[in-house]
Amino acid sequence: MQTTIDTGIETGIDTAQSRAGHTHADLSARPMKRRSTRQLAIGAIALVLVGGLGWATVLRPPAKAAIVPEVTLGVAAPLVAPVVEWDDFVGRFAPSQSVEVRPRVAGQVTALHFHDGDVVRKGQLLFTIDQRPYRAALAEAEANVAAARSALALARSDYARAARLSGDEAVSAGEVDGLRARLQSAQASLDAAEARARQRGLDMEFTQVRAPITGRISDRKVDVGNLVAAGEGANATLLTTINALDPIYFDFDSSEALFLKAQRDKTAKGAPPQVEIRLQDEAGYAWHGRLDFTDNGLDPHSGTIRGRAVLANPNLFLTPGLFGNMRLSGGGTVNALLVPDEAIQSDQARKTVLVVGADGTVVARPVELGPVVRGLRVIRSGLQRTDRVVVTNLQAAMPGAKVQTRPAPFAARSDDMASGSSAPAAAQATLAR
Repeated sequence: MQTTIDTGIETGIDTAQSRAGHTHADLSARPMKRRSTRQLAIGAIALVLVGGLGWATVLRPPAKAAIVPEVTLGVAAPLVAPVVEWDDFVGRFAPSQSVEVRPRVAGQVTALHFHDGDVVRKGQLLFTIDQRPYRAALAEAEANVAAARSALALARSDYARAARLSGDEAVSAGEVDGLRARLQSAQASLDAAEARARQRGLDMEFTQVRAPITGRISDRKVDVGNLVAAGEGANATLLTTINALDPIYFDFDSSEALFLKAQRDKTAKGAPPQVEIRLQDEAGYAWHGRLDFTDNGLDPHSGTIRGRAVLANPNLFLTPGLFGNMRLSGGGTVNALLVPDEAIQSDQARKTVLVVGADGTVVARPVELGPVVRGLRVIRSGLQRTDRVVVTNLQAAMPGAKVQTRPAPFAARSDDMASGSSAPAAAQATLAR
C-alpha cells in the first residue's frame, strides 16, 4: 500500500515536471518560428517582384529612338552691288612749292611789311633793305651812261665829217679808219655804261624783298636793324620761308605688291585712279584729289616706291606735315557678291560660308574674302548668286545636317552706322555712288 502510494506520487511529480519543461520550450521556440515565417514571407514577395519585373522586361516591346526636330535657319542669296575697291596708304601733306626767302643784296633791314604767319601774294613787299648806298651807285651809273652817250655823239659827228671829206681826198684813209674805230669804241662804252646802270637798278630793286610765290609765310628770322648778307645759296641770310598751300601735295610710299596691283588695274580698266584722304579727327574721307606723280624706281632697301597726290586747298585748311590716311582706287567700279561679315566662319587657315543645298543639307563652302564695306564682306570667289547662305541662327548650323530654312534678307548698313562716332580703320571698299 505504501509502495503504491509512493510510486503514484513520484509518477505525478515526474509528470508535472515534464509538463513544465515542455511549457518553457514552447515559449522559447515560438518567437523563433515567427521570425522564420516573416523572413520566408519577405523572400517570397521579393522573388515574386523580381520574377514579375523580369517577365515584364521580356514581354516589353523594343523602345523607339527619340526623333530630334530639324532646326530652322535664316538664309539669303548674296547681295550683288557695284563697289569700288581701295588700297590703303598713309602719308603726310607737303607744300606744292616751298621757297626760302634770302636777300640778293647786303645791307641793313629798315622795314618789315608782313605779320608772321600771314598769307602773302606773289610780288607782295616783305622786307626793305637800306637803299641809300644803292641809290647812290645807281646815280653814278646813270651819270656814266650820260658821259658815254656824249662821247658817242662826238665820235659819230667826227666820223661823219671825215667821211664827207674823204671823197675830196682832204682826209687820209687812215684817219677815217681811226675815226670809225673811235665811234665803235664809244658805242661799246655806252653799252657797258648802260649795263652797269641796269645792274645798279637791279640792286636798287633788290633792296625791296618781295614774295616770290603765293602762300603762307613763316615767322621772320631777322628784325629791323639787323644786317643781312647777300650771296649764293646758303651763304645768304635766311629771312623767312613761304609754302604754297593751294594746291597741296600728299606724299606716301607704296609697297611693291600694291604698286603692281595698281599697274595691272590701270592696264585692265584704264580708269584714272581716285584719291580720297581722311584726317586723324575725321570718320569719313572728305578730301578728294588725283594721283600726280609716281617715282621712276623702287627703293631697293625698303622695297617701296614714292607716290604723290595733289588736292585743291582753296581755304588753306590743310597744312604741310599733317598726317592722313589715303585710299587709292585704280580698278574702277565692279559688281561684287556681298554677305554679312558675321556669316564668315574660320576653319583653321581657310574661311568658309555655310550654304544650304537644294535637299536642305548644310554645306561649308570655302571662299576667298575681299574687304568689308558697310558691314558686308566682299566675296571674291567661292559663291554663286543663287546660293542660299546661312545668315541667322549660325550656332545651330552643322555641316551635313538637314535643316529647315526661312528667308532672312539683309542690307548694307548706313554710312553713319558703319563709320560710328569714332574714327574707324581705313576702309578698303565702298558702294559705288
